[in-house]
Amino acid sequence: MPMTPLNVTHPFLDCDGDKLREECGIFGAIRANDAAATTALGLHALQHRGQEAAGIVSFDGKEFFASRGLGHVAENFSSSEAIAALPGHMAAGHVRYSTTGGSGLRNVQPLYADLASGGFAVAHNGNISNAMSLRTDLVNKGSIFQSTSDTEVIIHLVATSRYPTIADRLVDALRLVEGAYALIVMTPEGMIACRDPLGIRPLVMGRMGDAILFASETVAFDVVGAEVIREIEPGELVLVDFAGEIRTVRPFGSPAPRPCIFEHVYFSRPDSVFAGRSVYEARKAIGMQLALESPCEADLVVPVPDSGVPAAIGFAQQSGLPFELGIIRSHYVGRTFIQPSDGARHSSVKRKHNANRALVEGKRIVLIDDSIVRGTTSMKIVEMMREAGAKEVHFRVASPPTAHSCFYGVDTPERSKLLAARMELEPMRQFIKADSLAFISIDGLYRAVGSQARNKTCPQFCDACFTGDYPTSLTDLALAEQKSAELPFADPKAA
Repeated sequence: MPMTPLNVTHPFLDCDGDKLREECGIFGAIRANDAAATTALGLHALQHRGQEAAGIVSFDGKEFFASRGLGHVAENFSSSEAIAALPGHMAAGHVRYSTTGGSGLRNVQPLYADLASGGFAVAHNGNISNAMSLRTDLVNKGSIFQSTSDTEVIIHLVATSRYPTIADRLVDALRLVEGAYALIVMTPEGMIACRDPLGIRPLVMGRMGDAILFASETVAFDVVGAEVIREIEPGELVLVDFAGEIRTVRPFGSPAPRPCIFEHVYFSRPDSVFAGRSVYEARKAIGMQLALESPCEADLVVPVPDSGVPAAIGFAQQSGLPFELGIIRSHYVGRTFIQPSDGARHSSVKRKHNANRALVEGKRIVLIDDSIVRGTTSMKIVEMMREAGAKEVHFRVASPPTAHSCFYGVDTPERSKLLAARMELEPMRQFIKADSLAFISIDGLYRAVGSQARNKTCPQFCDACFTGDYPTSLTDLALAEQKSAELPFADPKAA
């Protein structure tokens, strides 16, 4: 993932920053007859995890081949010529969102390097929270970086490790990094897939005939016609060679897992399975729990499409209120970050979402959305409902207030831009101009996704964006705060 200055606003957030964005998805195939074609199809199923750029690296037993491009998977890998340029029985691919300072082809993954042991390609989902510190140390020792990606830090750590095998060098490198990672690595010996010791970012393994596949989500296996074998365990490395032998190692002990709970809320496709639970069913259960915690006298339950739909179905079923599509979404609108002015960005909300006036006019509406980040889009949607004649507009959110930035591979604004970090509930309600506003509780969210209430001493998920309880050290952030404090006119609130 790209290394970006801490506490810098990312402009690549949907509707002026009102949706958190996963920054990437990864897919890998080994012992596949059409490895690159399979990988391209798998990436297409993961397109929702990253829409700025896509890349594939393949290996034919002798050479590595790479193709990367800005834009969607279909724009780069839909032609037979593009696939033919990526021969071999092993391939790995990556889709990504770019961030401030991180766009451009040099940061498009998988990254590739020629090491002393041979070719080495890596696709990475997540974020290394001490990448800047490691990079500074590596540069001081003579390393020359070709990108601004934190993923390249892993390559240099592997290259400088003194261990004899590539697997041992990778483990040696990963012992030095902190944060979140799901990796697919290609070497002349085969493929390695691994997750960080807390399992913050997702990774699953599948089979298609003789081929072994890895992906960020199970839906990618559905699309390519593969069966799901299992999740890669937190802290596990799975090594697959060209003879089909599969070995697993767990070199990082057995800390309590902390997978990202926002995969259930928003990131994963609803037809995926995450942490052993159907994402669709989890989101419906979240809506049902939300209705139990924050009921509302209303005439209709209306989802904010598309991410609010499953939760809205659950809310409607639990409350006994009719579920209706009171907002129609256009699927043919370009991404809003390209609009240069605030006015243009705000008007893009109406281009993407339009009120179903005949349905909502004169009605008391309960709007269901997955989250509120800055609040700007929520305010515009409430306003749109009122302009369409809604009698009352109540807002219910299928996640707790997002009050903290994520440093584990999710594109979030600086904390001062998060509405929940700046306001209590009533001022937030006034800001978005709703008649009422309620969020699901953190314990309610845990129960809805199939767990017990949140264990405060050892949470079952990473929920730092809601609680500020970060499961790993944040070395780069701490150093940035220390530097800021040393400046003569530093604003202590900036961090």
